[in-house]
Amino acid sequence: MTKNKPFKSLNIVVLTVSDSRDESNNTAGDLLADALVAEGHQLSEKVIATDDIYQIRALTSVWIASTDVQVVLVTGGTGFNDKNATIKALTPLFDKTVEGFGELFRQLSFDDIGTSTLQSRAVAGLANGTVIFCMPGSIGACQLGWDKIIQTQLDARHGPCNFVPHLK
Repeated sequence: MTKNKPFKSLNIVVLTVSDSRDESNNTAGDLLADALVAEGHQLSEKVIATDDIYQIRALTSVWIASTDVQVVLVTGGTGFNDKNATIKALTPLFDKTVEGFGELFRQLSFDDIGTSTLQSRAVAGLANGTVIFCMPGSIGACQLGWDKIIQTQLDARHGPCNFVPHLK
């Protein structure tokens, strides 16, 4: 942590992509929402969308275009089956891909799920000053992503670098 920089609260959206989740069983989305608020950030919106490329892209495009949203945390729709649309929907919107996120996510996941991490398509990117993190839909994957990677990268005090200076 860099002591001379103040914490900056960010406006964050949580998007759960699922054809089976609703507010009563959105455990991964709830975990992310609770974690970001506990850290001192603002939950701008929490949405559940069906696993549809155009719905995912339309929602996320609004947040990217907004002057208020700085971060989008996406859980679900990243699996290897043909129905999972998150990666196909969002990667074309990225101005820059954050290759290190997926690489580090899979490395850390190996300790929990072994070689099954090969099928993880966790990805992140920057679009119009908005950082977008896409994680698998399990609560364990979201806990790992938040605790081990995202939390510090959204903290202006973390050094030597973090995403805060790159955000609108």
